[in-house]
Amino acid sequence: MTEQDIDAFWMPFTPNRQFKAEPRMVVSAQGIAYRTREGHEVLDGTSGLWCVGAGHRHPRIAAAMKAQIDTLDFASNFQVGHPGAFALSERIADLAPKGLDRVFLVNSGSEACDTAMKIALAYWQAMGQGQRSLFVGRERGFHGVGFGGISVGGMTNNRRAFGGAMLRADHLRSTWDPLTQAFVRGQPQTGAEMADELETRIVSLHGASNIAAVIVEPVAGSTGLLVPPVGYLQRLREICDRHGLLLIFDEVITGFGRFGGMFAADVFGVVPDMILFAKTISNGAAPLGGVIVHRRIHDALMQGPTHLAELMHGYTCSGHPLACAAGLAMLDVLQDEGLVAQARSLAQPFEDAVHQLSELPSVVSVRNLGLAAGVELKMLDGQPGRHGAMVQAAAFDRGLLTRAPGDSVVLAPPFICTPENLRDMVERLGDAIKATARQMETHP
Repeated sequence: MTEQDIDAFWMPFTPNRQFKAEPRMVVSAQGIAYRTREGHEVLDGTSGLWCVGAGHRHPRIAAAMKAQIDTLDFASNFQVGHPGAFALSERIADLAPKGLDRVFLVNSGSEACDTAMKIALAYWQAMGQGQRSLFVGRERGFHGVGFGGISVGGMTNNRRAFGGAMLRADHLRSTWDPLTQAFVRGQPQTGAEMADELETRIVSLHGASNIAAVIVEPVAGSTGLLVPPVGYLQRLREICDRHGLLLIFDEVITGFGRFGGMFAADVFGVVPDMILFAKTISNGAAPLGGVIVHRRIHDALMQGPTHLAELMHGYTCSGHPLACAAGLAMLDVLQDEGLVAQARSLAQPFEDAVHQLSELPSVVSVRNLGLAAGVELKMLDGQPGRHGAMVQAAAFDRGLLTRAPGDSVVLAPPFICTPENLRDMVERLGDAIKATARQMETHP
């Protein structure tokens, strides 16, 4: 491809000038690996983008999508339905924690977040408490790129770029404590009291009667994997119950198997009022996401004239037939092939492998849970994110796709990996970290 061939596409979350000067292109994929134009194998250390748990081009998912497009290519689900959307929603509701059995389908995690926030506002309006318009997020949280998601998100670069065009929100402190958690394996044993800020500061400052919902990622993924302390999520649930606040779990990354359960809500034993999902539900084969809603919230909105929509919200492609076919097939694959249990069994060898990187002098933290890890590197003086970007590029040159939010490098391998695959990925990442350190010594 020439320079002109890649000129028009404005790439998302990418330094476009840098990329187009030295493009990193993949042209095919199978299983746990991509291939470049030159035929080089690149191990998919991020499951695409936290999506491809069952591996690329899974034959059952491909067959389901091919059969669907030959039968029904599109139906909008506005006033007219198609069987796939109902079947998928039923399957998801059956898998969700008890009480969460209504599913609103969308196309991405960003749409799922904005949808949940609108449902929360509509719920309080229906309950006669329309003054509840403040949302509570968390520092270093990521909830997509809609204005609602950015408002409750706590990643500074995402917010800084768009000035003051945000909804009303306040933020809990991050669960990350570098002094006590730098090389902790799994969940930190201390720090549950960090949740108390919701009650002691935020509720005290704003008043519970003005808060619509609290939204958190059970495990913060996009900021480099921040694992909640033992008891933290339970304490958040207790505080929300005490003050009548809705609790929303953003499980766009954590849902459908990566942490050893179908949902992180199951893994941590905490049931929220809504769950956001996307990514793994379709194995990345089609845009698909949604919100799983507690029945009491749904039922509160089922009022008014029966010929009018109860929630004035939706997307043209909500519950797209191809996406639903991919989702149904992926659920079959997860269950029939035991991939959630496989992810759970791989967690220990993955932890053992990735923590070996803590011996490298440029590594300042290693964090892990399930099949996900964040390896944080020393920040270069006055250049946040440069170290991570250099290691990400060096890893690609060594046949490993990673992702570097800031100076943390993330690994989130497909569930179909073997322990040997995991060790290979970690070894390639270690080589990239060491090569980058040598490069900085010779060309600071």
